[in-house]
Amino acid sequence: MTYSFFKLAAASTVATACFCTAAAQAATAPAPLKIGVILPFSGPYAPYGEQISSGIKVYMKEHGDTVAGRKVQVIYKDDTGVAPEVDKRLAQELLVNEKVDLLAGFGMTPSALAVAPLATKAKCPMVVMNAGSAVIPSRSPYIIRVSESLPQVTRPAAKWAAKHGIKKVYTLVADYAPGIDTEKAFTETFEKLGGTIVGSVRVPVTNTDFASYIQKIKDEKPDAVFMFLPPGPATISFVKSYHERGLRKAGIKMLGTHDLTEETLIDSLGNGVIGTITSGYYSAAHDSDLNRKFVKEYKAMFGPDAKINFMSATGYDGMAAIYAALTKTGGDSDGDKLMQAFKGMSFESPRGPVTIDPVTRDMTQNIYMREVKLVDGHLANVEFDKEANVKAQP
Repeated sequence: MTYSFFKLAAASTVATACFCTAAAQAATAPAPLKIGVILPFSGPYAPYGEQISSGIKVYMKEHGDTVAGRKVQVIYKDDTGVAPEVDKRLAQELLVNEKVDLLAGFGMTPSALAVAPLATKAKCPMVVMNAGSAVIPSRSPYIIRVSESLPQVTRPAAKWAAKHGIKKVYTLVADYAPGIDTEKAFTETFEKLGGTIVGSVRVPVTNTDFASYIQKIKDEKPDAVFMFLPPGPATISFVKSYHERGLRKAGIKMLGTHDLTEETLIDSLGNGVIGTITSGYYSAAHDSDLNRKFVKEYKAMFGPDAKINFMSATGYDGMAAIYAALTKTGGDSDGDKLMQAFKGMSFESPRGPVTIDPVTRDMTQNIYMREVKLVDGHLANVEFDKEANVKAQP
């Protein structure tokens, strides 16, 4: 009896000690790193949310859900598309209720602009993964952008056109900040190199009927039409009208940024889009070992027919930047320390080498000229030239 009593007491003491040790460890374990991701997951721009979030998930599968000793928790919120008031409400909920350490996502420019003041007030880093208006990083010292500024992507297209016998261009863009940025960048660069803009038009961002616009372009007889529309129904409708109205047969080339022929839409455009020239920072056909690995892992997660576009790459790279910054700070998620860690950061991306400019907080990256070709029975954006280390100047 005495032996059993002491044995039981000893076991109880050990159990108590183990419990206390576990409780102490739990008490001192670092809190999870919370990232609030605001993207459109419903409505016409739902593919933006799908592509960016998929890129995030691929990165976390490859690199795990713990960095610098902290568990990473991603909280997704659906802003439904172009809805700035919704974005503000969601950001407030994430900052106040969820107490997130970072905000990320932002598929559209109005979304990023709406949340920027909240990020500043909360001193919360904001990682923009798509919205491309040039002014975005200037709206808060807590913004970094891992995608593009649209002028950065557009100028190489204007340079290519001027150097390859295109003397007259008609521009058509969506009438909101990204479209206006694109129009200005193309026009200024093209005219500086001796080209002529024979006409221009800005269309409502929600417009999907281009018949009358296309006829005006055809009547002007330019060498090419340069256009920018948000990827989706508008792009598909424009390309359809371009072919139905005979612009290709009239010898009018179609130029654009990567939005025009991005991979989730390219098959919808049909074989008539073969030969279209675009400029962009990423193609799923990019020739690098890291990109092949990224594409393989993406398809393993989401199926062999999954489409991978530039937004997939920015979701992946946004997480790469966050993990690298937190590693630099030793797990400290203080907003100012994280921002300092982001500035000047360089790493290899599926798109090629990238650097977060310490002054503009935008990506410095290669911009590729691409031609739509049929590759193994599928339409693809095949890179044939590049301008290296392009800064995101306004």
